[in-house]
Amino acid sequence: MPAARASRSSHGRPSNDKTRCQGAPQTLGFGVPATSDPHHFKVIIPKANTGRVQISEYLGLQTQSAELAVIDRVLLERPRWTAIRAEVQRAFNARLKAHNLKTSAWKVGENPVDRLLGKELCVLAWAVEGMDMDKIPVAVRNWLALRPEERWWLFGMTAMSTGGIKDGNKGWRLALCHALGDVAQSELLQPQARKQFSRQGLDLPMPDLFDSE
Repeated sequence: MPAARASRSSHGRPSNDKTRCQGAPQTLGFGVPATSDPHHFKVIIPKANTGRVQISEYLGLQTQSAELAVIDRVLLERPRWTAIRAEVQRAFNARLKAHNLKTSAWKVGENPVDRLLGKELCVLAWAVEGMDMDKIPVAVRNWLALRPEERWWLFGMTAMSTGGIKDGNKGWRLALCHALGDVAQSELLQPQARKQFSRQGLDLPMPDLFDSE
């Protein structure tokens, strides 16, 4: 029995992910520009199933000094990473497809992540790092309900004071745990809070996901 024919574009050529991404910027991992030393994040997944997953920010050419070139943001216990990885991958790939960029999948080792997607991932990782495991699905749903610019704002506020690898369970990190993990306290998702975001300028034209800084 002959193999199924590949779907064809309006010009008669086979249509697949590769042809859809032709002409789009070349990227690595989850949307990182294939350029010299870009600002991005890395999710480092160890081979051992018990090893913790590390998320670090690489400032690239934006760094002011070699000592500040890499900021380790969070270490996640493996069960917590496993609880969020699938939904995060699905959400990120949907964004990449919308920009006509190739998708990716988490793998053992280093996983490059676009600088804005990395900020969004940190917000969720910070929220779940000390959360009761049974609340993590709630946190994921609440994180998905946030708009990208709201996640960026939350990252910026948290990173200013409690954005390091040893800064968990205090300040904004603790607030994220309650805001995303407790349905009763998820005020960030309420209409009035959305109006507050607007007053603070987050309804200005949103930058393109992969604009240069």
